[in-house]
Amino acid sequence: MFEKLALIGIGLIGSSIARATRLKGLAKTIAISTRRAETLDEARALGLGDSYTMDPIEAVRHADLVILCIPVQAYGAVMAQIGPYLEPSAIISDVGSVKQHVIKEMAPFVPKGVHLIPGHPIAGTEHSGPAAGFPELFTNRWCVLTPGKDVAPKAVEKLTAFWTALGSNVEIMDAAHHDMVLAITSHIPHLVAYNIVGTVADLEADTQSEVIKFSASGFRDFTRIAASDPVMWRDVFLTNRDAVLEMLGRFLEDLAKLQRMVRVGDGPGMEALFTRTRKVRRSIITAGQETAAPDFGRPHGEAKVLEGPSGTAVLDGAAAPLVEVNVEPQRPVREHGGGDDA
Repeated sequence: MFEKLALIGIGLIGSSIARATRLKGLAKTIAISTRRAETLDEARALGLGDSYTMDPIEAVRHADLVILCIPVQAYGAVMAQIGPYLEPSAIISDVGSVKQHVIKEMAPFVPKGVHLIPGHPIAGTEHSGPAAGFPELFTNRWCVLTPGKDVAPKAVEKLTAFWTALGSNVEIMDAAHHDMVLAITSHIPHLVAYNIVGTVADLEADTQSEVIKFSASGFRDFTRIAASDPVMWRDVFLTNRDAVLEMLGRFLEDLAKLQRMVRVGDGPGMEALFTRTRKVRRSIITAGQETAAPDFGRPHGEAKVLEGPSGTAVLDGAAAPLVEVNVEPQRPVREHGGGDDA
């Protein structure tokens, strides 16, 4: 499909792209560039690419597909470096969780004839780094592409085919609409999770230990989200500020209504709200984006052998992800996880 794929950054998403591309035979050559030598050495030891360099210019030479897998606030500096060296007719894309900012940062450095097609694979775990990736990360997960109106349809079709081959369901979307949708479906949930877990962290030591000891599945799910890469999520909130603040305002208005229901003892109102939101959960299961298994399909237990495929432990003979609490037999796939390339 491609002669040379250049990955700028090789964290969870980049390494998963590399593994899946190799597995599916989607590129003859994979070039990897990182900003830290230790990360490059780790990628080399894992055999994720064919060439390795700390110079992004060297990585993109002769590449017909370039994907930025780095924190979004680093895009401008990297694009200023590699822009003049992008191959004519090459496709340049990314995996960032915001898209209007990405276009603003990348477009000025894209030469004529090069196709800018921003992308967002909506998949991830709370782990980061080259060892955290796995080729099935994108299977049955959405990947949103936000090409401009002037981008050649054939280039969009080719990148769509690439992500489809990686296992994704591909959606073409306007960048502004993407940012608004993801603000409520991903960014606000992460903001809430960081805040709730932060509240627990600020509790007195005795109370905090009891919260951790008796944490139910709901709080554990918040801790999983709050364990996501802090650099990447800092950048998300800074670069999608307007959409996040708009959706946060609506969320706080609804929260105030719920607060009033609790204060005045409005049982019927709460029941009606909870019934309505329960239907949303069921629609997500029907769409195949989650399992209906009890406790999200998570059996509880300790990992008995700390070995297995990259980023996993072995639980009862099966590969499972390394997590802080409750080892699980299937990798938990959520919206875009670890994003620090190195």
